[in-house]
Amino acid sequence: MFSLLLLSCLTTSCNNLLDEDVRTQLTGSFIGTSEGLEAAVVAAYQPLRQFYGVERGMTTTVFGTDIYMQGSDGSFKYFDTYSSQLDARNQYSREIWNNFYVGINTANAIIERAPEITNMNDATRTIRIGEAKFLRAHHYFVLVQMFGPVHITLEETQQVETESGRSSVAEVYDVIVTDLEDAISRLPATTNDWGRAVKPAAEHLLARVLLTRASSVAAQPTDYERAATLAKTVINDYSYTLLPDVAEVFAQGNENNPEMIFAAQYINDQIYNGDGPNNASRFVLMQYDVEPGMKRDMLNGTPWKRFRPTDFLLNEVYDDRANDVRYDKFFKRVYYANNAATIPQVNGAPAYSVGDTAIWLPGVELPASVIESKSYQVLTPSRYTPKLYPSLIKFDDAIRPDNQAPGVRDFPMMRLAETYLIAAEALMMSGQAEEAAEYINTLRLRSARVGDTPEETEQHRQAMMVSPDQLNIDFILDERARELVGEMFRWFDLVRTGELVERVREHNPYGGGNIQAHHVLRPIPQDQIDRTTSEFAQNPGY
Repeated sequence: MFSLLLLSCLTTSCNNLLDEDVRTQLTGSFIGTSEGLEAAVVAAYQPLRQFYGVERGMTTTVFGTDIYMQGSDGSFKYFDTYSSQLDARNQYSREIWNNFYVGINTANAIIERAPEITNMNDATRTIRIGEAKFLRAHHYFVLVQMFGPVHITLEETQQVETESGRSSVAEVYDVIVTDLEDAISRLPATTNDWGRAVKPAAEHLLARVLLTRASSVAAQPTDYERAATLAKTVINDYSYTLLPDVAEVFAQGNENNPEMIFAAQYINDQIYNGDGPNNASRFVLMQYDVEPGMKRDMLNGTPWKRFRPTDFLLNEVYDDRANDVRYDKFFKRVYYANNAATIPQVNGAPAYSVGDTAIWLPGVELPASVIESKSYQVLTPSRYTPKLYPSLIKFDDAIRPDNQAPGVRDFPMMRLAETYLIAAEALMMSGQAEEAAEYINTLRLRSARVGDTPEETEQHRQAMMVSPDQLNIDFILDERARELVGEMFRWFDLVRTGELVERVREHNPYGGGNIQAHHVLRPIPQDQIDRTTSEFAQNPGY
């Protein structure tokens, strides 16, 4: 955790960077010192903790899609329903806009000031500029995907400015690509400070950027080819590897594993986590804690019931559970009794004991006779409600300080499984379906079920293999859902592939009736429009 180590060594002036608006901090002379520049680099990472794993980021990327819809609780449901409340005054569009522009200005200051600092060695200076360009590119990439044409500023802002305009999508992508190419030339291949940007993270991000640009109005003829090449470089030229058991990728305490390329950093001390906080583990949990035999505890988490899987995700995306273990690895199927006081009584005796099964989610319908034969609750799909449904366990966090505390785990932003998916899609779109199938099959075979015999295992593996002629964008999208469910890709994926409106209409019962073509962009915050003296146009439809 590089930010922890750095911040613990800095002076009061540096610690104040955590408490005050970064834009005001940069007007002083502190950033003109090596110590101040290091603090500014830490500050440039802060917008990641204001987006990944926090409600504003997950609300705008997880539900309102084909695979997740609203649960029973929470506000901001208009991002799922696409109702008229999703307008230019909505809080989350404004906060995302503001937070990333703060990070961009911090990065601009680093890039401008670093060459002038005399008491910093050249190697460190080169890397810090590389980090700033990586982060600036990331921040602009989120903004252009969400808002389309946005304002470009590549110089440090030290005073209030009221003039701005919207640069074209092509111009924004030019900035992003140039920044990432420069970051690749500056960043080290590895670092002992887990959490800092490294060269393969920049290559991975550039591959993702090019894959996205390739289907945009700014598309370049070589985008797919370059995306595939970069993805293959990350796969082949470094020590990253797919873990044999996909569940281990998300095991608590194993965040810095060989599959993880880059993550948003969180720690036990919430002071350093910013205004997030990381509640990813809470948003996707069902209300288990009021069911018979159960109470809320650290192991099972705090169920906020924000995001609920759609029938499409459960029944179609994860339809091959006989051969593919990812549903079993990613979703909780059994809750064990932890509350003796609410265990049902049968003939005057507890139906089961603490530690026994209290709730079972088989994931399929069962005959009534089977359900009635169980002493515990059997929650079949026909009994799912906005409060009761399969809980995603990728982000489970049992070492929070207490049950009321936010999460302390890193949130994955880039992992090698996605790199394989980028390579496969880019190759497929380049007309190289055979090679694309190789990358898809490598990823799928990792999650093939292990049978009781070698013969059974081989049968499962063969069933997981796909042929080149099976590949199309719908298969790729479904495979991305199977592997990356909940990891804040889905809204972006559906937008870039032109599938958002159709798939939401088909698979999301809350948003399907309202979503329109203009919803592929978020509204420009009204504050931005009102405070700009020059014309700053709103996105169509808002």
